[in-house]
Amino acid sequence: MPRADRLLRLLQLIRVMAPPITAARLADETGVSVRALYRDIDALRAAGARIEGQRGYGFKLIEDPSLPPQSLDRDEIEALALGLAEVGSWGDPMLAKAAASVLSKVAATLSDERGRQLIHVIARVFQPTPRYASDMDLSPLRNACWQEVAVKISYLDQKNHESEREILPLSLVYNEDCVTVLSWSCLREDFRMFRTDRITALRSTDRSFRPRRVALLRTYLEQLQGQLSGQMARRK
Repeated sequence: MPRADRLLRLLQLIRVMAPPITAARLADETGVSVRALYRDIDALRAAGARIEGQRGYGFKLIEDPSLPPQSLDRDEIEALALGLAEVGSWGDPMLAKAAASVLSKVAATLSDERGRQLIHVIARVFQPTPRYASDMDLSPLRNACWQEVAVKISYLDQKNHESEREILPLSLVYNEDCVTVLSWSCLREDFRMFRTDRITALRSTDRSFRPRRVALLRTYLEQLQGQLSGQMARRK
């Protein structure tokens, strides 16, 4: 592989690989020795790429406006447009507005030909009614996840009984027919799921649980994956 092509591939790998992005992993992906990999990293830095990290700790690309935008092929453009259109059909006004903004910003960075392909994509989303019909504004809940603060909710169970819960919101999951918040229940001291269409009121407590959200969410997802694997094994 020509070195120029290898450097472009290396830059893309640092963009998309899950951390830790070690020299050994990058060398294996690009088919060079670790010593040659370090020389390639130095070449990218000399060309203007802001790559943080050092030997033994892994690397991270810091996006820089001075760098040229990533080029997208036609399939990537199709996937991007389809995904953003799906977000726009969910019925969440804030995310729909954000999806339209992302589309316009990406289109502005593409060549004329790719920009036209983005606007006139073949794949379309047809959703005559919002996928998630809920009167609840998800912005406060989404903000609580980002800010890592506990919230108090009024919640209707399956029997329509209302109760007050204090939860640590970890993530919003967009399921087939509803949006669910994955949470840590402060009362039960365990993980719980709550349908957002059954939340009748929400109030932030300003009680921070930072920096526990990522670790809690990782543990919860591992539990859910284990439960799913167990169910699939029993069906065999």
